[in-house]
Amino acid sequence: MPRVLIIEDDSAMAVALQDGFSYEGYEVDVAPDGSKGLRLANEGNPDVIVLDVMLPKLSGIDVCKRIRQNNNHVPIIMLTARGQEADKVAGLKIGADDYVTKPFSFLELMARVEAVLRRVQERSESAETYEFGDIRIDFRRTQAFKQGKHLSLSPREFKLLRFMIDHRGEVLARERLLDAVWDYDNVPFTRTVDMHIAKLRKKIEDTPQDPSYIVTVHRVGYRFNG
Repeated sequence: MPRVLIIEDDSAMAVALQDGFSYEGYEVDVAPDGSKGLRLANEGNPDVIVLDVMLPKLSGIDVCKRIRQNNNHVPIIMLTARGQEADKVAGLKIGADDYVTKPFSFLELMARVEAVLRRVQERSESAETYEFGDIRIDFRRTQAFKQGKHLSLSPREFKLLRFMIDHRGEVLARERLLDAVWDYDNVPFTRTVDMHIAKLRKKIEDTPQDPSYIVTVHRVGYRFNG
């Protein structure tokens, strides 16, 4: 039975979400502020977190950031108010998996939750080989092929591609890629990511200037569509 953590200070909203998830068969934990939510996120081992942006004690953005800094990759869906475009972008940049804009239907939220849980399950079952288009990657042997011909990828390119494949469909901020692939901590060399993405596109894309697999998400980062 999956466990969901709801971090929401609006008591009526929290009760409605708790009732809805309980009805759908989820175990539910609820936190009324960011500080308690962060503690439950780190100690309660939830399968997914529904996180409001506007919270007392610690904002949803700060909670999400600290969860990721603790190397916790639990799926996070953020709840934002209409017009909070900056909060949506900020949440995606620091590692949120998705967001829902208030007001929303519970059915919409459930669909988003089920989608991120499916992606987690797919990643956990991912094989050491992966194919997309005419590309075949063997991560165990660190070999890559395009139309059956060997592709020369650097160790860094293999690591970058592996991370993007493991998080396919997600919007990955440049800062998140730096942390995951280069192990940089708060180093603002996001241009490094752009340079490696450009090189990787030249090797795997049929038309690098109009990529099909590694797509730019304007002002945020990249998304892998393979």
